[in-house]
Amino acid sequence: MTQPSLPDLIFRTRRFTLGVPERLTVCAGGGTVVFLRGRAGDDPATCLWALDLDSGTERLLAEPGGLARGIDDYATDASGGLVAFTLAGGLWTVNVAGGPARRLPARDHAADPWPDPTGRRIAYVSGDALRVIEADGTGDRLVAAPDGPEVTFGIGSPDASRGFWWDPDGERLLVTRVDSAGVAVWHVAGRADDPAAAPRAVRYAAAGMPGPEVTLWIAGLDGSRTEARWDRRAFEYVPGCGWDDHGPYAVVQSRDQRTVRFFGIDPAGGRTTLLAEQRDACWVQLVPGLPVRTGSGAIVAHADLRGTRHLTVGGVAVTPPGLQLRAVLGVDGDDVLFAASDEPAETHLWLHRPGAGVRPLSTEPGVHAGTLRDGTLVHVTRAGDRPGGRVEVRRAGRAVPIPSKAERPPLDVHATRLVLGPRELRAALYLPSWHRPGDGRLPVLLDPYAGAGRQRVTAELDWRCLVSQWFAEQGFAVLVVDGRGTPGRGPAWEREVHGDLFGPALEDQVTAVREAVRLRPDLDPGRVGIRGWSFGGSLAALAVLRRPDVFHAAVAGAGVTDQRLYHAQWRERFLGHPEAFPERYEACSLVAEAPRLTRPLLLMHGLADEKVHVANTLRLSGALLAAGRPHEVLLLPGAGHEAIGSPVTADLLRHQAGFLRRHLHPATRPHGS
Repeated sequence: MTQPSLPDLIFRTRRFTLGVPERLTVCAGGGTVVFLRGRAGDDPATCLWALDLDSGTERLLAEPGGLARGIDDYATDASGGLVAFTLAGGLWTVNVAGGPARRLPARDHAADPWPDPTGRRIAYVSGDALRVIEADGTGDRLVAAPDGPEVTFGIGSPDASRGFWWDPDGERLLVTRVDSAGVAVWHVAGRADDPAAAPRAVRYAAAGMPGPEVTLWIAGLDGSRTEARWDRRAFEYVPGCGWDDHGPYAVVQSRDQRTVRFFGIDPAGGRTTLLAEQRDACWVQLVPGLPVRTGSGAIVAHADLRGTRHLTVGGVAVTPPGLQLRAVLGVDGDDVLFAASDEPAETHLWLHRPGAGVRPLSTEPGVHAGTLRDGTLVHVTRAGDRPGGRVEVRRAGRAVPIPSKAERPPLDVHATRLVLGPRELRAALYLPSWHRPGDGRLPVLLDPYAGAGRQRVTAELDWRCLVSQWFAEQGFAVLVVDGRGTPGRGPAWEREVHGDLFGPALEDQVTAVREAVRLRPDLDPGRVGIRGWSFGGSLAALAVLRRPDVFHAAVAGAGVTDQRLYHAQWRERFLGHPEAFPERYEACSLVAEAPRLTRPLLLMHGLADEKVHVANTLRLSGALLAAGRPHEVLLLPGAGHEAIGSPVTADLLRHQAGFLRRHLHPATRPHGS
């Protein structure tokens, strides 16, 4: 039987995520862990499982029953005994202690189920409204219904992870109301192969344009609502909310993102009380999981001090200089579980305990994450051995694994970690498995993301590493570099791109090429290409526009070419408001630089992309045509922003490889290797 190729497997395995344990929840007492996982690495029918630590055995709690998609989402009550989940638009419950799953007579198209902490009832979203149903299936009712044509309740604002939070007694909820009536309507292609199909209308808050109006309400189960009051004109973004034992709270952010406030909310009258404030001359970084409060009420936050992002508890920095906080993963009483890095390519688990300071919980090179409750630690290690990583549950000196069913990749990764240039750029060099010293020079293919949202050079083996190795097997030396602006190296490194998204990022890619060629004589500086997607796509196109002396061909996918055509919150963080800083937007415009193109360029974009509108690629292509600059364009019908992992994966990767082969003439695999 022929083994599937890597491009085919990326699609079939959803980028090697199928079969990986996810959404791990520790139940009260720490003796049981609930999680989602498919039965195999190519099975999309996700099931709900429970691991009993005393016996070390897994139990199947619920399965899709022949439905291909599987369980969409789940949540538990405070004890972890009752689980609510959605399956094919239906709302279901199951008891962790045992018994069959039961479908409740809730409204169709149920989403985001969440039992109240006491386990008596379940809140869920259906039809842009927030509803509550009793756990026994009775009393389904509206809690907050849309009061306008573009209003939603409980779905969450674009900058928040969810849209409602229970009070500890299960009698009220903190609910997000989002009114998008003032947001511009853009259109995205529906079925591009059907001329009669109407395009889809989407609300898109682009740079400089109005965003949705977000308000917060204390909602009673009888339909009563009380609005939480703050200066929404000054603080229009609501990136975080919650309701703990100390009351409801919210995090709000100014439009320029230089000020973030954390305030408590009076559930009776909606009055807000300022608890903490952060300011920064560029932007206040939003750290995942923050701010939050410990069991005793201390505020857990962060502070950027002298080049280090510190964890703070009660306003005091508790982590040492040089240890960069990445995320707070949970609070267990007064213990704080967090992720941090002293080497940017690795992220480790740490624990802060009052009176004992901080201590590491992981040592193996990798990217570590986890959750902690009642003395039970779920430890996720993503290292260089396989995609999806490994999961181990630790309790009372005992470790119980949760096996992954993820597929094994069909190729081995041959990568060398490098530190390049005076800025000590972290890089990874992927070589063909069949290449030997003396075989001749290899063309260099840069494969960056290089933006603020993601690192590419880490100790983790993920699907992106596999794609880099796949291109190496086509005869390239693939160089992946994280430059200024990428996460993991502290606040000063991140802010190097403030006011100029591309200048420092491109300069670091150029430095990396020159340093790698100096260190490795088997790399050919006369044949250098670059490929990228999203921010990496913008950078790839800009590389051949600005630096044709270094880059000889580029493949650019789904890049932002006109910075005014991207999300306001993300783009204004770095460039400011376009009315205040028009020169920054002009300096970062690829469209304006189109007449400079002298190198081969392939542009790609999904026609159904709602994150980076295809107008970005079409505007650049139009400017190139107007300037008489030949280039190629590949439009992908039905594909969204994440094209790799969709049905077009294999054809898309092979098309890119063919373009690069034509223009960079890579080495070929020796006969018999």
